[in-house]
Amino acid sequence: MHSHEPSPLPAPLGAGRPRLGIGDIFRAHGGLYQAGHALTVVERRALRDIAACRTPVLGGHVDVCLHCGFQRTAFNSCRNRHCPACNALKQHRWIEQRGQRLLPTPYFHVVFTVPEQLRSVALHNRSAFFAILVEAVSQTLLALAADPKRLGAQPAITAILHTWTRDLSFHPHVHCIISSGGLSLYLFAQ
Repeated sequence: MHSHEPSPLPAPLGAGRPRLGIGDIFRAHGGLYQAGHALTVVERRALRDIAACRTPVLGGHVDVCLHCGFQRTAFNSCRNRHCPACNALKQHRWIEQRGQRLLPTPYFHVVFTVPEQLRSVALHNRSAFFAILVEAVSQTLLALAADPKRLGAQPAITAILHTWTRDLSFHPHVHCIISSGGLSLYLFAQ
């Protein structure tokens, strides 16, 4: 991935699978992208790992059917937490676990974005900035929900920090799923 020239894309995958995956895109254009963007160590590693995921670069093994002798080569996965291929099952299990904790009330989606003027501040100290952002979001939602003129209760909140847009522009924002009902504040006063 050190070359700035896109490498040729692989042949289409088997039926029912997407023609291109993010690893294919990273292999084809990752070097060029890195040349034009200042990436952190974590971001560079994620790009490198995802590009290598399920390719000969990481080695592999041969699965053999004990009944008919059919053989299939399976390449190893990168196990990077940012890899969508490696974390599909983990993500599915996480969603299932969250579903078991839902309150019997409607939910809605709210997004808190960081103004463009503050993005350069976030780039210089990401950990502190993101911690402050998530804390501000949660405290704002809890304070608004506690207001008797609004909900007067403690809602269920799930918040996810995103730092990039789909076109890979740096854009910190927090997605929140919030219950329209909640636990009575009277319970917490006792």
